[in-house]
Amino acid sequence: MRKKINYKKVASRTISTILALTLLFMIFVFISSKASDGEPKLFGYEFKTVLSGSMEPTFSTGSVIALKPVEDPSVLKTNDIVTFMQRDNSFVTHRIIDVIDREGRLYFQTKGDNNAQPDMNLVPAINVTGVYTGFSIPILGYFIEFSRSNAGAALLLIIPGVLLVIYSVITLLKAFKEIDPPKETKLENTNS
Repeated sequence: MRKKINYKKVASRTISTILALTLLFMIFVFISSKASDGEPKLFGYEFKTVLSGSMEPTFSTGSVIALKPVEDPSVLKTNDIVTFMQRDNSFVTHRIIDVIDREGRLYFQTKGDNNAQPDMNLVPAINVTGVYTGFSIPILGYFIEFSRSNAGAALLLIIPGVLLVIYSVITLLKAFKEIDPPKETKLENTNS
């Protein structure tokens, strides 16, 4: 005999799993971002959100890219895509188009794939923080940037948490009803 599928249970478990995973993901992003000066890190890789279209079509605005930290900038070569700190302490991810040695100091000439001209300033090797691994996830960066805002943190941390608690209370109440069903009162026949 074939067992009937209880679609309510399947839907219920799916919803609770999605809520729990969303909550866990947001907790990870929040803690990882706070612990690593704003950018999530996982398994030794740093994940950066692409904020401009200068590297299109290699990766689009709003993508999240994985970077491997650079320990020895001297191994970097032409065509490597690197993230570096600029003079204003902001970070840029562009392609190396030339490696320059000036009196024993290493510099890189960089350019965004979508830019007509190379970047104005040479990048000192010590300013390079990461090299692109070839892994990117389109659109996820918009979600992560939103989650960093106050409204995003409230929406993506608090709401799934509250919904998960409400769902748990409802599930517990249903379970208690099944364990202790209401007792039916029998009407006694008073006519003798």
